[in-house]
Amino acid sequence: MRRALLTLVLALTALTARAEGERAGDFDYYVMALSWSANWCALEGDARNSPQCDAQEDHGWILHGLWPQFHRGFPSYCQTAKRPPSRGMTTDMADIMGTGGLAWHQWKKHGTCTDLNAQDYYALSRRAYATINRPVIFRKLDRMVKLPASVVEEAFLKENPALTRDAITITCRQGYIQEARICLSRDLTPVPCGSDVIKDCTLKDAIFTPLR
Repeated sequence: MRRALLTLVLALTALTARAEGERAGDFDYYVMALSWSANWCALEGDARNSPQCDAQEDHGWILHGLWPQFHRGFPSYCQTAKRPPSRGMTTDMADIMGTGGLAWHQWKKHGTCTDLNAQDYYALSRRAYATINRPVIFRKLDRMVKLPASVVEEAFLKENPALTRDAITITCRQGYIQEARICLSRDLTPVPCGSDVIKDCTLKDAIFTPLR
């Protein structure tokens, strides 16, 4: 009885430690999430009065984040001795991330798990963003359309010959195209996504809104 109780206590302790943050640098690959800004604004950004949704910003596919990933599951909020980013660092990421607030959140939740300092994490995120050609056809829309989510995937595959179908997934939310999620190795080359990531949206009439 005493041994069983000790085993239970140790198991619960391990679970608690994992919930508080995994070890920085312990992950298998990255997921880069690209969000179509106008759709995010329609879903929640407008309600927040986010500066990302201002028409003068002209955001298309923005970098939602670069996320360390296990083959199953992902680490988050890792314990790290690295200094958090300055306000200037986060503000400088707004051109590709929409707002400095998003850049800060991504560092806190995901960047801490890379074992990189904030400057290097943002530099890596910017390089990852630059490795993928974002289809310009979506920037030419002049009205809201409904389309199969598979069309968005095909557009990314056409513009990025190095991508394979198992390295990209398109997600939807509340009937809208939400994100293109692309799986990358630590050196930012496309790799197959894990089974918990590669879950394509199957909508045939997903909403896609034009640039603001």
